[in-house]
Amino acid sequence: MWPTLQNDTFLRACLRQPTDYTPIWLMRQAGRYLPEYKATRARAGSFMGLATNVDFATEVTLQPLERFPLDAAILFSDILTVPDAMGLGLSFAEGEGPRFATKVRDEAAVDKLAVPDMAKLRYVFDAVSSIRKALDGRVPLIGFSGSPWTLACYMVEGAGSDDYRAVKTLMYARPDLMHRILAINADAVAAYLNAQIDAGAQAVMVFDSWGGVLADAAFRTFSLAYTQRVLARLQREKDGQRVPAIVFTKGGGQWLEAIADIGADVVGLDWTTDLGAARRRVGDRVALQGNLDPMALFGPPQAVQAEAIAALDSFGRGDGHIFNLGHGISQFTPPEHVAALVEAVHSHSRRLHQM
Repeated sequence: MWPTLQNDTFLRACLRQPTDYTPIWLMRQAGRYLPEYKATRARAGSFMGLATNVDFATEVTLQPLERFPLDAAILFSDILTVPDAMGLGLSFAEGEGPRFATKVRDEAAVDKLAVPDMAKLRYVFDAVSSIRKALDGRVPLIGFSGSPWTLACYMVEGAGSDDYRAVKTLMYARPDLMHRILAINADAVAAYLNAQIDAGAQAVMVFDSWGGVLADAAFRTFSLAYTQRVLARLQREKDGQRVPAIVFTKGGGQWLEAIADIGADVVGLDWTTDLGAARRRVGDRVALQGNLDPMALFGPPQAVQAEAIAALDSFGRGDGHIFNLGHGISQFTPPEHVAALVEAVHSHSRRLHQM
């Protein structure tokens, strides 16, 4: 039912198969750094108005691909749609981050949690199908979710946090409750990603944005174990094609080997980890994604290109690398600097692959 995929470089790199060059896409590539995104968001009236409208979500997902020859599209949505579907009341105030009307901080609140009816997230799956059709086989489409731990952080804190005091208090004082939250989240995330795959997503990514705030043992117990639970429940093939799974833990470089062993095809790296060293640490277990500092894009174009070349040279020759930023692109990034980055990655990696 889908058009033939014309550029499968990203999917091949995810599976460590040979490619002619290193593919590139950017976390938050459809977003506030693009003037056309800002215009569409103004028409939508709010972030959730944008994310819950299939036509708008399709439009903004494709906008960066009209500007730059990127090798993948990623669904325009938010990592917090799952707890919103649990009834916690997600909202985005202008100039602020996400906020939940209901916080999950005691046994009574945990007792009310359940894996949501996926019908409540139909707008996401409809957007996935719409985007896949609109792409017309140009590049693959990535679906995504927040990790069980990252979702739990927002659910307990009720918003972003500087010190994670509420969620860590619950974790240390009532680990039983935290495990109950995480088990529900893991099963919900797996069901959510599987529904995205059924709707047309050709790869999926788990964003463990807050995993790096945990102590070593706590990360393994409360974050990694539940991300592994998600991966174990994912469908990994659709229509005869492998569906790669990517795991990205911000601040997770010290756990690279452990993350590489939980069943993902690709491990994402932030900018604090050297790509070449990471490659040596994981060998051929997984592909690697990353990891330019998003702030490097504020240098002049020639500096952006130099940083891209340095990252590619650090990884070295061979397959299994997807170029990306080490976190989401800043809303203040000049679009022409993104163009310089994409061109540098494509041209220099072609030279590396031909050596």
